[in-house]
Amino acid sequence: MKVLYEDNHIIIVNKESGEIVQGDKTGDVPLSETVKDWIKEKHHKPGNVFLGVVHRLDRPVSGVVVFAKTSKALSRLNAMFAKHDEVSKTYWALTKNRPPKEEDTLTHWLVRNEKQNKSYAYDKERSNAKKAILKYKVIGATERYTLLEVQLLTGRHHQIRCQLAKIGCVIKGDLKYGADRSNPDGSISLLARRVEFIHPVSKERICVEAPVPEDNLWKSINN
Repeated sequence: MKVLYEDNHIIIVNKESGEIVQGDKTGDVPLSETVKDWIKEKHHKPGNVFLGVVHRLDRPVSGVVVFAKTSKALSRLNAMFAKHDEVSKTYWALTKNRPPKEEDTLTHWLVRNEKQNKSYAYDKERSNAKKAILKYKVIGATERYTLLEVQLLTGRHHQIRCQLAKIGCVIKGDLKYGADRSNPDGSISLLARRVEFIHPVSKERICVEAPVPEDNLWKSINN
């Protein structure tokens, strides 16, 4: 686990692909518990460590995750993340196909299928659908893959994966949304690259970036 930022109220870490942020039915040790153990050891805390989960990343996704170390920070961060306009989240995605435009805003209506743990994107509004908006721009490419920078303007289930697949730009390794093969480590090539927000207590601007994955393709396309 790599800590990217820490103060008295928040801690921001880099999640590896394959890790879960919160405990689930798999019974695997979640990142939240790993962070608690790290805080307990580093700061020599004798009792239980408070740690609030502010947001989550899908298991095969890597990158920036924010946790709250105090209840005051948790309630304020929850409100900020729910509004979406107070937190800027930037993602990098590797796709096999290049999008039709170098830069664009995508608007779809997403319907979540709980049984399949998958979302479906539609061009027009329909019942039970939630509006999903993101912005993307092409920031790099190799002969076979394109690197997109994506900004989320809403927060929907599998939003980036689903919306990019809808325009024919399936994320590398994302079998659920139409990739022809998986990545060797089971990840998908989607990185929560950067998070920016005003600190809920100090009111300072926080901007934290996750490192690019240790992978030859990521390294070559980012140079």
